[in-house]
Amino acid sequence: MDKTGVSRRHFFFGSVLAGAVPAAGFGSTPSLKMMGYKSPNEKLNIAAIGAGGKGASDIRACRPENIIAMADPDDKRAERTFKEYPDTPKYKDFRKMLDKHEKEIDAVLVSCPDFMHATASMWAMSRGKHVYCQKPLTRTVWEAQQLTLAAQKYGVATQMGNQGYSNEGARQCCEIIWSGEIGNVTEVHAWTDRPGHYWPQGPEVSPAEAPVPETLDWDTWLGIADLRPYSPAYVPHNWRAFPDFGCGAIGDMACHIMGTPNMALKLGAPTSVECLKKEGVSKYTFPHRTVIRFDFPARGAMPPVKVFWHDSLTAQPEFDQVPKGELLGDADINGSLFIGDKGMVTTGCYGERTRLVPAAKMQDYKMPEPVLTRSPGHYRDWIRACKGGEPSCSNFNVAGPFVQWMLLGVIAMKFEGKLEWDAQKGIFSNNPDANRYLKPTFRKGWKFV
Repeated sequence: MDKTGVSRRHFFFGSVLAGAVPAAGFGSTPSLKMMGYKSPNEKLNIAAIGAGGKGASDIRACRPENIIAMADPDDKRAERTFKEYPDTPKYKDFRKMLDKHEKEIDAVLVSCPDFMHATASMWAMSRGKHVYCQKPLTRTVWEAQQLTLAAQKYGVATQMGNQGYSNEGARQCCEIIWSGEIGNVTEVHAWTDRPGHYWPQGPEVSPAEAPVPETLDWDTWLGIADLRPYSPAYVPHNWRAFPDFGCGAIGDMACHIMGTPNMALKLGAPTSVECLKKEGVSKYTFPHRTVIRFDFPARGAMPPVKVFWHDSLTAQPEFDQVPKGELLGDADINGSLFIGDKGMVTTGCYGERTRLVPAAKMQDYKMPEPVLTRSPGHYRDWIRACKGGEPSCSNFNVAGPFVQWMLLGVIAMKFEGKLEWDAQKGIFSNNPDANRYLKPTFRKGWKFV
């Protein structure tokens, strides 16, 4: 053991206890077959919920397997992917697809907008299907709790689409910190340039109503959300600016950028969260720019730590401890900085380009002996788990608790002052109004499972 309590032998982030497969019968071919697992040489039959945008790239990443059905309410958005798979059955409503092909499907890709992640994933898992769900896992805390429990209940292989969890740099960052190189980490900063020029956020203008395009099934696209007129302000991708549909910049980028801090510092649940800064406040969208602080208690030998989230930056943040002009994170203004009592380390958006700060310290630095096993790639990691291999590194037992604390920051944007979080009860202890945002509402005709 080192001084952080981390065993020096190799281990995998998603242990058997992480819920990707039940411990009983693990490794037994008959038992795995009964649960729907396949041999490594067999191809999975995968259905896709969402075929345009990120859905398209998720499908392509799983091409060695069989893509047997697709569902997307937006024919125009999904057009390119639909043409690549001309003979694959296509649906507007994923529920019809799952009902029609239930016996054929082994696994499901969930790549629809944030607000439908949990419902689509639950529909798939309750039918015994393995699930790869895009980040953020859910739009609300309650949904993240439910998916974590469901993955355990149904014994399926799961993965959230935060690719940085599989990167070499993320593991190196963990190993640097666990080696004691930068001492006790008491402060972390994570930042992004989004929304910025990627989508508008913060305007005091209501979404303009327009005729529904012929290629879009608007009612199906709305899913569990309340009915409202169609607006091009929502579709195809600016929906993430609106609280009913997305989670703003946190939902888009924090699962990537704060993934490495979550891994390296074993963060668990915070004790409080506070939105320290809001610019471009709107009654229609999330604010244009925010700074959010999460306070985490001591975790074993690790001391309490403050984690700060900065979004919509046009330049990297400046820190007194960092030499002027030194690049932190990525050149495109996404990254994180760990501040310890003996030094600092920075990483890029996906946990890559891990290096000590100042950069001169890297000249003669030798990376610690590997502690963590390396990933075959984020999608292959999940596919391997679907076939009875090791649980994937960001399975829902890992991703669920991570997303829960991250989403507290989304709620904090709505309030002034600190919100105290009671992790045992799963509520804010000092602000009953904030608790209203922990769980979604479901439009009539829609159910969670």
